[in-house]
Parts: sequence; structure tokens; C-alpha cells
Amino acid sequence: MFNGLGSGMHNISRKTDALARSISAENFTGEKGKGGAATEGTGKSCARDLGQGWKISPCVNIKPHETLTLADISGQGAVKHVWITEGGLRSRALILRIYWDGSDTPSVEVPLGDFFATADSRDYRQLSSLAVCSNPQKALNCYWEMPFYKNCRITIENISDDNGTIFYQVDYILTELPDDCLYFHAQFRRVNPLPYKEVYTILDNIHGKGQYVGTYLFWGVNNNGWWGEGEIKFFIDGDKEFPTICGTGTEDYFCGSYNFDVNGKYTEFCTPYSGLSKVTVPDGTYSSQQRFNLYRWHICDPVYFDSDLKVTIQALGWRSGGRYLPLQDDISSVAFWYQDRICNTFPALPDADGLEII
Repeated sequence: MFNGLGSGMHNISRKTDALARSISAENFTGEKGKGGAATEGTGKSCARDLGQGWKISPCVNIKPHETLTLADISGQGAVKHVWITEGGLRSRALILRIYWDGSDTPSVEVPLGDFFATADSRDYRQLSSLAVCSNPQKALNCYWEMPFYKNCRITIENISDDNGTIFYQVDYILTELPDDCLYFHAQFRRVNPLPYKEVYTILDNIHGKGQYVGTYLFWGVNNNGWWGEGEIKFFIDGDKEFPTICGTGTEDYFCGSYNFDVNGKYTEFCTPYSGLSKVTVPDGTYSSQQRFNLYRWHICDPVYFDSDLKVTIQALGWRSGGRYLPLQDDISSVAFWYQDRICNTFPALPDADGLEII
């Protein structure tokens, strides 16, 4: 019988024994028949004339430097969808972490907006893709399927000095899993600025068997001219000096071409598997540094590896004489992948100042 994994239009009519569950501020544990039963919460005053069952706990407040557990699920199943939005905090003030099967090491450790391919919350751009969507007003949605055999724990940390408010919902199923399910991972990195003639590393020190499924880049340009001549490289299963997979240019990897240039202007696009948005448009005074969101999901074309994986990208522009110019840009990334073990080689997350977008 269909177990509820890999659900879509092709199997939506299949019978299943999977159990649908949901965690939110209206049901912190996801317990069956307990949604909307709160008697205390952020909406209690608004519902004072109506009473229990009338939106008494729609959201949670998060204090400065506080970590909240959004979900703690026991059993066997998979996260199917996450919706979250926050109010009042600056970009990258919230850190999302996800832990699998009782591990103390997070398999996801990413600033909230970056996880949803929307790093700078001050300049909202709608994003509609198969894996994540950012809908009006910064309504962040994730559709990566995330299996777990024993436990799933999702936390969010407020690393700022300000109070915040979080609305969220974690939709999941409890079901029997096959023994070949892999653990979902997402890792954040930032280098600002990239040292001259150095290559930016998106992912490294990955050991095990799995597949690479996506890249998000938030690219801050520090030079005039085109910035995307650099090649992305996938070093797979023992590759040393040269990779097995080598792209032909940054815009090519993100499924574009010729600088994303139509009639002399960058052209934004948003598709199921790839996209570009120009986040900062220079205004002639204070807003000057151009920044770009770029995403590429390897949903139909995962990069499979048997033992190890490293992913890098060059930052290249142009200088005089038709020569490449190694750039010193502000580059952030999130790498998305699945593997057969919980990765414990994450680099240290930058502190609040190291994350801040100015």
C-alpha cells in the first residue's frame, strides 16, 4: 500500500495508511483532535467574547536570544510542508535548525530567510518554485520532503536584541518508511568579501552516500560590470584537482544565459527549478550595492555521490584586454542535499554581525 512518500498528482488517488498531522501555535504537539483547543495564547484578548476554539493561540512571541522548539515529533514519518512568517525582526535575525532521530547535531542550520531562498526581508520578491515559495507578505513555504525514523525536532533561535512574533505550521505524516530513506540537510555559508583569486566553497567535508538537490546564492556585487563568468564545480567521490561536473558559467548553472541580459537590463525570472531576482536596485544615494537571489533545484537531475562531495563556484568578472577579473564579492549560500547519515562536519555559523545584510 502507498505509504504517503513522494506524493503528487501521479499518486494522489492512492489508498494509504499514512496519518496526517500538523503542529502550530494552535496545537504545539500535533496530537490528534487537539487543534484549536487552547485557553491561553496571543489571541486570548481578541477572542474574549467568543471563548475556546476561536483563534486563541495563532502565533508565538520570541524574546531576544531565545530558542523556541517549534516541533518535536516522535515516531516514523516525514515532514511534508512548513509554512512560517515572522514580524518585526531584521533579516537573518532568526536561525532555523532541524535535528533528526535524536541527534544533538542539526542537519539544517540556516538563517530563516535563506532557507526559503529569500535572504533580505527588507526587499521582498515573490518566489514560486517546486521546493520553496515566498508568497506575499513574506509567507515562507517549504516543500522538501524530510523523512525521519525516530524523531524530528525543529527549533528557531532569535539572535537579535529585539522581540519577534512567529506564525508557523509544520505539516507531516506518520507512516512506515522503507529502509533506504536519506536524511535531508541544508548548510549555510558566507564569505564577505571573497579573497582575491580564491574560489567560493558552497559545500565541503561531506562523507557518505547521497544526492545533492539544490543551491541558493545571495550574491552582493562589489564591482561594476558583469559578475557571473565563474564556473560551478562538483568534486565527486575522490575527485582532487579537477571535478567530475563542471559548469560553464554562473548564469548557465542557474539555467539562464548571456548575463540574464535582455535589452541591456538584468531580467528576473521565477520557474519551478531555477530563478533570479535582483534584490537591490541602486537609487543614486544610499542604496548602491546590487544584490541578487539565485536558486537552482536539482529535483529532476540530482547530483549523486557514493562517498564524498565538494561543491565550489568561481567569482569572475571582466577586466581590460578581454581578461577575466577574480572578484571580491559578498557571497552567501545554502546547499541542500540528502545523505545516508547525519552530517557532523558543519562549519561554525557566523555570529550576528557576520550574518547581517547592510
